[in-house]
Amino acid sequence: MEKVIDENKQGQSLVLDQKEGNTKKLFIESYGCQMNFSDSEIVASILYENGYNTTQNLEDADLVLVNTCSIRDKAEQTIRKRLEKYNAVKKINPSMKVGVLGCMAERLKSQFLEEEKIVDMVVGPDAYKDLPNLLAEVEEGRDAINVILSKEETYGDIAPVRLNSNGVNAFVSITRGCDNMCTFCVVPFTRGRERSREPQSIYDEIQDLYDRDYKEVTLLGQNVDSYLWYGGGLKKDFDKATEMQKATAVDFAQLLDKCATLFPKMRFRFSTSNPQDMHVEVIETMVKHHNICKYIHLPVQSGSTRILKEMNRQHTREEYMELIDKIYSIIPDISLSQDMIAGFPTETEEDHQDTLSLMEYVKYDFGFMFAYSERPGTLAARKMEDDVPEEVKKRRLNEIIDLQQRIGLERTQRFIGQEVEVLIEKESKRSDAHWSGRNSQNTVVVFPKENYKVGEFVMVKITDCTAATLIGEAVGYSEIMN
Repeated sequence: MEKVIDENKQGQSLVLDQKEGNTKKLFIESYGCQMNFSDSEIVASILYENGYNTTQNLEDADLVLVNTCSIRDKAEQTIRKRLEKYNAVKKINPSMKVGVLGCMAERLKSQFLEEEKIVDMVVGPDAYKDLPNLLAEVEEGRDAINVILSKEETYGDIAPVRLNSNGVNAFVSITRGCDNMCTFCVVPFTRGRERSREPQSIYDEIQDLYDRDYKEVTLLGQNVDSYLWYGGGLKKDFDKATEMQKATAVDFAQLLDKCATLFPKMRFRFSTSNPQDMHVEVIETMVKHHNICKYIHLPVQSGSTRILKEMNRQHTREEYMELIDKIYSIIPDISLSQDMIAGFPTETEEDHQDTLSLMEYVKYDFGFMFAYSERPGTLAARKMEDDVPEEVKKRRLNEIIDLQQRIGLERTQRFIGQEVEVLIEKESKRSDAHWSGRNSQNTVVVFPKENYKVGEFVMVKITDCTAATLIGEAVGYSEIMN
């Protein structure tokens, strides 16, 4: 639940420029959070160098890969249906190979290969460099599997291809894995322990994006605030580092500061933050640089301290509220978003009311809200009864959504009459005469095209809004263009 799932992107098949001499065709689909979409770019890059061009036609593919998510039951059911589709095509094209990547691969390895026999290959999130070897095994008629979780792998040496990109926004992974054993979450079991990527490889990847005229980078990780590079190794082993390693270590605030300083004409975002690791230095760094967006995705999951303890979240309601107060005091015009789970085991009406009152207190601009679904392999599934009736979960979720929509509209309305900086990303969905982009606070802004172009930073005077979109007119270029 820590990861934001963009429903519009689910099941996208990826395509990149064709490489002359590549004779095989790869069809790759992604489900789940942005980390999975980022990983698919790494996979495509590895296979690109091993004879595969991408195709968006499933029937033409020599190799079909699906990058999977285990975070909700709905995601797993969707992927199972896709595997049925792949196997129907495979009956017509028996030479086609099918592989499962990502979090479901790690969790359901034996089922996929041995019991159901619906795939040829199962590859976990840390084993993508082993793909050429695994494909050789498959070609020789053997099932292939590598779901070993690594203590070192960060893919910092792989330059990911940018798939289905708008040429404006890009994601750069800076950490992998997670050390927070939240009881509802499978991530520590499917992606392993937390480790950070070497800073120079991050700067080099951003330099490459800058050279190709990208304008915005989102630094990505299960938990970006706990980024810590001290020469390699797991975050949890930092206390065993040498004094020199500790003295020269780079934390997230320092990394963010360096990125913003090195690339003043690019805009930076980051996701996802964990309340227990969000330090004041990060917030002060955001204030220091105009090109760091004033937006934080800060999942809380529940407003009840009792439920937070059951979830093994390392903060209380009061500590979260103190953090919110600190953020607003330093960056008054910031936007915040949440993840919220309705109906976690043992949740009472009082706990639910605590969630609603916390939302009123924080005034989130956006939210990602779910009813609790038990995920096999999690601590909650092993030790807690899923005892909140479905109709109660549904009602509580609807109350959370309704409240978020009301607060979200109020938060959007605050921009009316203001001039905001917008990075033009694409044409508006509703009108080919309008551009669409986002302001620093991550709110979508729509305005007439005039002579402006995609990738330009424009100042827009806001005249109206809907619940989630600002409407205005451009008044000139932003200073970042100078």
